[in-house]
Amino acid sequence: MTRDTVTARVLRKDLHPRGGISHRVTEGVSRILFLLFACVSILSVLTIVLFLLVQGVPALSEIGVTEFLFGSEWRPSADIYGVLTMVVGSLSVTAGAIIAGVPLALLTAIFLARFCPAPFYRVLKPVLRLMAGIPSVVYGFFGLTVIVPILYNVFGSGKGILSASVLLGMMILPTVAEVSENALRAVPGSYYEGALALGATPEAGVFSVVLPAARPGVSAAIVLGIGRAIGEATAVVMVAGNQPVLPDGLLSGVRTLTANIVLEMSYAADLHLGALIATGIVLFVFVLLTNVALAALRHTGRQK
Repeated sequence: MTRDTVTARVLRKDLHPRGGISHRVTEGVSRILFLLFACVSILSVLTIVLFLLVQGVPALSEIGVTEFLFGSEWRPSADIYGVLTMVVGSLSVTAGAIIAGVPLALLTAIFLARFCPAPFYRVLKPVLRLMAGIPSVVYGFFGLTVIVPILYNVFGSGKGILSASVLLGMMILPTVAEVSENALRAVPGSYYEGALALGATPEAGVFSVVLPAARPGVSAAIVLGIGRAIGEATAVVMVAGNQPVLPDGLLSGVRTLTANIVLEMSYAADLHLGALIATGIVLFVFVLLTNVALAALRHTGRQK
């Protein structure tokens, strides 16, 4: 028996300590379980979609798609249902959250990935993860007791687009920062070293070479932040003012799609209930488009 044959047998024993048949059975059971869990996830999504369509489409047909999407009045007492004000409110608050949170999140990610000393990293990284795990209602209380009074003292108006944007910017910061940091660390070190060898400063090397190379991952992080911001309800209800009107400035009170559902679902019935479920369809389309954009960015990143 040659030495190569003995080595091969030893390796097979190490890889399959319980025998080949047992390993194949375990592998087969694992595949079945994974397939089952995947099917349950897909079935859950399909069930939600089916529920929204069955409950919301009749209301859309009765109200009218054009009137529902482009109507600027929401008066359930008069059977008038237009979600344009809520769509504008959701988009305004989400855009404000991106402006308030994404630049700070990117700078945080760059600091953590390239410039943060190891002792400070061991403290800052858990704090960032803790921020991601704080419940929405706690953020809402913080916004209501800290952000709103500060804005009221400075501008004379507290609850509105500005307060909701600042709060949502804080909420999306840890998600965007962590995903962006992972994208920056995935860039080969030779890119950064090559920039330094050509005479670039460390900061210039990061912003002109590493950050553009990590663009697909950073873009995916921003898309995830958008999904978190546009789907938030509890915190927004507490600081946005909840006024179903078209805003005329950053200090105007607004009502988002999620807030509209949360505020009125408990007492809605008949057409009113159907209109709220149809609002959920609009929100679902926004989230779906966000996920499609994320998938497209990941596909672009793999091609590059």
